[in-house]
Amino acid sequence: MLPDRVLIVEVGPRDGLQNESTPVATEVKLQFVRRLVDAGLSQIEVTSFVNPKRVPQLADAPELIAKLPNAADVTFSALVPNEKGLDRAIESGVKRIAVFTAASETFTQKNIGMSIDESMTSFASIVKRATGAGLSVRGYVSTCFVCPYEGEIEKERVRDVTARLLDTGVDEVAISDTIGAAAPTDVRETVGFVLENIPAEKIALHFHDTYGTALANVVAGLELGVATFDASAGGLGGCPFAPGAAGNLATEDLVYLLDRMNIRTGLAGQSDVDLAKVVDAASIIANALNRPLPSAQWRRMHGSCAGDGA
Repeated sequence: MLPDRVLIVEVGPRDGLQNESTPVATEVKLQFVRRLVDAGLSQIEVTSFVNPKRVPQLADAPELIAKLPNAADVTFSALVPNEKGLDRAIESGVKRIAVFTAASETFTQKNIGMSIDESMTSFASIVKRATGAGLSVRGYVSTCFVCPYEGEIEKERVRDVTARLLDTGVDEVAISDTIGAAAPTDVRETVGFVLENIPAEKIALHFHDTYGTALANVVAGLELGVATFDASAGGLGGCPFAPGAAGNLATEDLVYLLDRMNIRTGLAGQSDVDLAKVVDAASIIANALNRPLPSAQWRRMHGSCAGDGA
């Protein structure tokens, strides 16, 4: 009962870079995005309209969006934290945005300075304005399994926050393992519980690979019928407001898994995502950061696999 086709939402240019202290030039980011497009990725989250003082790496959001390639079959999106961010997003011309809350009160306060209830009120207004301006909107719910401040998160809270976010008018919610602590049993329990009331078509899954369980969690999600997964080329990522969060699920590792499982990764009528081209895109950022990347496929193709041959 696995999906025949999976949509990969590439978050490397935003979630992948936001935690990097080494500044990456706008032109380098543009090369990165262009190669991701060339690899066949059709949904790419390119930046965030967060306060530049909080995330300096993404301070060039308007300039970056203005220079994005004209790709008819690709949707570029940006994260929007508040009304001011929405104003900047609309002015930039981006056609899709994302809003974000969490299943943890403490994390929500530390991440966006609001309670969960306050975030829902704020995002209801943002979503209404955005859709009225012709933008589409996805939502994120962070810390859906374990919170770095509160520990284990109840599945009832995840379903409640997900349902409330959908009620604001977003078209999809990414249930997120922000610190990468979940195992497949957690995915089956929490996401399975959410899916008792919410269609799988409305749910995406966003995994980090802190403990090496991201791909196993993808399989658990596939078995539940989820067919949209976030990933970051090279396994880049982390969260500046989530201590302990490591990189995201690597796009190329996800593509390898799905290819091996005979699950399509391209839009209907188009070629599947090209693994080698995703690695090529990630290499641009590896060069800019002057360090190897954590993904298994990147290390395999660059000959940086450690071991003694045993």
